[in-house]
Amino acid sequence: MFDRLQAVEDRYERLNELLSDPDIVSDSKKLREYSKEQSDIQAMVEVYREYKEVKQQLADTKEMLDIEKDPEMHEMVKEEFNELNSRIPDLEERLRILLIPKDPNDDKNVIMEIRGAAGGDEANIFAGDLFRMYTRYAETQSWKIDIMEATPNAMGGYKEVIFMINGQGAYSKFKYENGAHRVQRVPATESQGRIHTSTATVACLPEVEEVDVEIHEKDIRVDTFASSGAGGQSVNTTMSAVRMTHLPTGVVVSMQDERSQIKNREKAMKILRARVADKYMQEAQKEIDATRKSAVGSGDRSERIRTYNYPQNRVTDHRIGLTLQKLDIIMEGKLDEIIDALMLEEQASKLANLNDEA
Repeated sequence: MFDRLQAVEDRYERLNELLSDPDIVSDSKKLREYSKEQSDIQAMVEVYREYKEVKQQLADTKEMLDIEKDPEMHEMVKEEFNELNSRIPDLEERLRILLIPKDPNDDKNVIMEIRGAAGGDEANIFAGDLFRMYTRYAETQSWKIDIMEATPNAMGGYKEVIFMINGQGAYSKFKYENGAHRVQRVPATESQGRIHTSTATVACLPEVEEVDVEIHEKDIRVDTFASSGAGGQSVNTTMSAVRMTHLPTGVVVSMQDERSQIKNREKAMKILRARVADKYMQEAQKEIDATRKSAVGSGDRSERIRTYNYPQNRVTDHRIGLTLQKLDIIMEGKLDEIIDALMLEEQASKLANLNDEA
C-alpha cells in the first residue's frame, strides 16, 4: 500500500512541475487534464504526508522515551507517544479508502431516462412520480434540470422522459438508480381498491464529451421528419424532428422536443454519445468476473433494484437489504439516506477487493 502511496506523491510532485511548464500552460487541453489529475489525488497526498509526519514524530518520541530519565518528563513524553500512536490506525484507514479506485465518471453530469414498463397507465404514472422525485432531489443539490425529450401519458405521468441533470458530481449520486423500480399501490384508475404491482425502468448515463468517445460522422445515419404529438397529430409542419442511428452499434435516438432541427440534433447527439459509450461499457462489464462486481448491483437495466410499497409507507432497496418506513418523505426527493447507504456499501466492497489484492 505504501509503495503505491509513494508513487502517487511522486506523481503529484511531477504534476506540480508540469503545471508550471509554459508549454503546458499554453495548451488548454493538457492544462485541464493535469489540473484535474492533481485535484483528484490531492487529498490522498495530504493524508499520506500527515501519516509520514506522525510516524516520524512517533519515532522521535520513542527515542526520547528510551533516553529520558526524569520521571515527570518521561510521563509527559509517554502521553505524547500514546496520543500519536492512537492516530495511526485512523490515518491508515483513511488512506485505504482514498486508494479505492474512483469512478472516472463521478464528477460528470448525468442523462436519465425513465420509462413506464409493466403495468400500463399505472406504470407511466409511476414513471412520472420517479421523475418528480429525482428532480426534487436535484433541486436540493442546486443542480439544473434540462428536459431533453418527454412523451406524456394521457392518464398522467410519462411513457418516456429523458432529462439531463447538470451539476458537479451528479452522476456519482444518480448512478445507483439504474434498473427496474417496482411500485405496489392502489392505482387511481382502480375502482375496487385492489393493490397493483407495476414497474418503471431507469437508466442513468454519464454525459460523454466528444473527446471521451469517438463517433465518426460516416457511422451515423440522420433522418429528419415532422414532429408529432399525442395521437399522431402534427405539431410542427417543418422537418425539425431528428432520428440518429449509430450504424456500428444499432443505437437509435429520436428527438423532437425543440422546434429547431439544429437544437434537436445537438440534444440527440448528446444522448447518442452517452448511449453508445454505455453500450460499450456494458459489453465490457459482461467480461468481468461476477465476483468482482459491486455489491450494489451490476447496473443491468432489467435488475429489480427497489420496491415502493405505498400501503405500508415502505421503500426497500433489494441490493443492500435496506428497508425504510419513509416512502412519503423519499418520494419528496429526500434520497440522501438511501444514496449514502449505497455509496458506503460500494466503498466497503471495493475496500475488501483492495485488501484481497494487497
